[in-house]
Amino acid sequence: MTFLLLIPLLVPFVVGPPARRCLERLAPATALWAVTLAMVVLAGASVASLGALLLTGLLKLPFLAGLGDLVHPLRTAPDLVVLPAAAAATGALTVGAWTVVRSGLRQLRAFRSARSQADRRPTAGDLCVIESPHPDAYALPGRPHRIVVTTAMLRSLGADEREALFAHERAHNAGGHHRFLVAAELAAHCHPGLRAVRATVVLAAERAADEAAAVAVGDRRLTARAIARAALAVGDARSDRPGFAPAATTGPVPQRVAALLSAPRHRPRAAVGIALVLAACAAVSAGASGAGVLAFHHEVEVAQGEEPR
Repeated sequence: MTFLLLIPLLVPFVVGPPARRCLERLAPATALWAVTLAMVVLAGASVASLGALLLTGLLKLPFLAGLGDLVHPLRTAPDLVVLPAAAAATGALTVGAWTVVRSGLRQLRAFRSARSQADRRPTAGDLCVIESPHPDAYALPGRPHRIVVTTAMLRSLGADEREALFAHERAHNAGGHHRFLVAAELAAHCHPGLRAVRATVVLAAERAADEAAAVAVGDRRLTARAIARAALAVGDARSDRPGFAPAATTGPVPQRVAALLSAPRHRPRAAVGIALVLAACAAVSAGASGAGVLAFHHEVEVAQGEEPR
């Protein structure tokens, strides 16, 4: 049982390379779905395994064993293995819960501030222009969706480049990319091995919006130039936008520009292979976690006298 529960805690450390290859082989929108779903499954499996390890250690304590109506000793690995594992699981779950709450509150404050500022400004359709000396532009989710752009950003781009930038941000809102970013952020707090995969989800969302913008304006070079100039305008300046509000200047911009300037490459066989590898990682993790939790539940029933020993 303990061995099965450890597998979901190890798999996330090796899923980063397949996730990056998935983005290289699949269409960006497809890769965004595949990598995000894998992250969610891996995060859920790791949390379930940590919870089972924690409960296993707690039920080794006489007081809690009595509260759990255990009439027989719980059959587990030796205490030298179970108790340290339970202590580590307690620490991991505590730190994960704390970082999720802290990040969630910070992002919620940023979202409310951005939404309040956008709602106070006059709009032209879905476009909201904010007077600011700092170049910035991003897709703001909510009802209705908004494209927030500062006057400094508008001055940094030509008319055709502005249209490409707006098409990029509209693609974010149309695709609901903020949901993928929220899911990736939560999953990354559940397991440290998923933090690198979160960057792949961010890049996949930007690449998907890049491709949609290129189709909308009918010019890949124009889209690449608009993104590059917007990123140069922003530079290293910090933005007040929420972390889950996608923006054209997010992620490795040179890599995205290079992808737009090159012809899309379709590799059906390689794409299927790498997608299967990513799915296998998620399936192994989920299967091991489920089997470990069921084995733990069975051992508890045996210890309670409800099942034969």
